[in-house]
Amino acid sequence: MQLKPKYLSLLILVLLVAAAPLFFPSGFYYRVGALIFINGIAVTGMVILIGYAGQISLGHAGFAGIGAYSCALAPVYLNIPPVAAIAFGAALSAALAWVVGRPILKLHGYYLGVATLGLGILISMVLLNEAQWTGGPDGIAVPDLGLRGLLRDMGLRVGAGELWYWVAALVMILGAWLALNLFDSPTGRALRALHGSEVAARTIGIDVPRHKLHAFVVSAVYASVSGSLLAQMNRLITPDVAGFMHSVQMVTMAVLGGVSSVLGAIFGATILTALPQLLTVFHQYEHMVLGLVMILVMIFLPDGLLPSILKRLKGRNEE
Repeated sequence: MQLKPKYLSLLILVLLVAAAPLFFPSGFYYRVGALIFINGIAVTGMVILIGYAGQISLGHAGFAGIGAYSCALAPVYLNIPPVAAIAFGAALSAALAWVVGRPILKLHGYYLGVATLGLGILISMVLLNEAQWTGGPDGIAVPDLGLRGLLRDMGLRVGAGELWYWVAALVMILGAWLALNLFDSPTGRALRALHGSEVAARTIGIDVPRHKLHAFVVSAVYASVSGSLLAQMNRLITPDVAGFMHSVQMVTMAVLGGVSSVLGAIFGATILTALPQLLTVFHQYEHMVLGLVMILVMIFLPDGLLPSILKRLKGRNEE
């Protein structure tokens, strides 16, 4: 019996996550793996927004910032438990995305990109300038989630890197499963229809504004959760998490790996997260090498790395 593509993608993802630690030479690689998974959560949201719905956002790091600072501020000022602060940040991001998304998603093309860019910059500036609340450029400490203490009480001792590797992996796999299920659902088919042509989608009775807004809100929640996990892992957060370059990084990861594919986008996140760690010996030329890699991929593999590679392998097999 042949597995459906979504189940096959999920199985591959689970096997890779489970097998990777077997090749880690040191505990440092658990932290790199956790960063890959945290970025993978964010880019999965970009797949829903860009790959499924065909909408562009250059300000999604702002939602990551909301999630991150919710974990730092909500337990202190609102007496919310650190775990619940993650959900609080996601709800706050969803509410803001719903309010802001209604007017800006009426825009198209680069107008939409500039509007979302403005949203991201606005959130970043608030986090940077409201130093009495956010700590300003120096950032702010994040209360401990308490997972290591809980595991220690159960007789399990794990390092911080190893713990966050498995926590981030579990959340990423859950997010990937939800996105893969969305693809074949009626909502997913409607999103792909408006990606192809909004006029045609309206003609067949699809509520285009509503579906675009839903995609924007869901992707904002993914970004918020990724920001929250990053804050909890680092135990310190700065306004850089909501910066413009982080937004560009999210879009680049998704497009590089294959923005129409959940597995492809996570592959892109893996490359752009792990490659700088491997290029530390060429630190002065790191951005040059990364830029060259992206240029070559866009020229020779325009559908993204993973989809293009799979297409070529399929073509060879058919020959």
